[in-house]
Amino acid sequence: MTKPAGRPIGLTLARTTKIVSRAFDDALAAAGGSTPVWLILISLKTQPESNQRELARAVGIQGATLTHHLNAMETEGLITRQRDPANRRVHQVRLTDSGETLFHRLATAARAHDKRLRTGLGAADITALEDLLDRLRANVTVADD
Repeated sequence: MTKPAGRPIGLTLARTTKIVSRAFDDALAAAGGSTPVWLILISLKTQPESNQRELARAVGIQGATLTHHLNAMETEGLITRQRDPANRRVHQVRLTDSGETLFHRLATAARAHDKRLRTGLGAADITALEDLLDRLRANVTVADD
C-alpha cells in the first residue's frame, strides 16, 4: 500500500469544519443564540407560517430534539405554536416580535462570521473554494439512478 502524498483531505476538511463550526457557534452564543435556534429562525423568516413537520425537514432537526428547541423558544417568547384548525394534529409555528429581534441580531453575527471567514480571500479564491467543496461532495455522494 502506498503512502498518501500528504495529509488526508478528509481529515483536514473534518478538522477545519469543526473549528469553523465552533467559531460560528461562539459568534451566535455571543449574540444570544445558538446554531439550532438560528436555523429555526432563518427557516421561519423564509417560510413565515410553517408547521413542525415542515420546519423539521427544512432545519434538519428531527423529533424530540426539535420539540426541545421549540419548547425553549416558546418559553423565551421567540415563537408561538398553535394547532392548525384544518388539522388538529399539526402545530403552526410563527415568529414573535422578540423572535424577529433575535433573528436580526443573529443575522448580524452570521454576516460578521462570514466576513471573518472571507478575510484574505478574493472573489477567485471563493469561487475556487466553492468549486472544490462541490467536487468533494460529489465524490462522496451516491448517484440516484
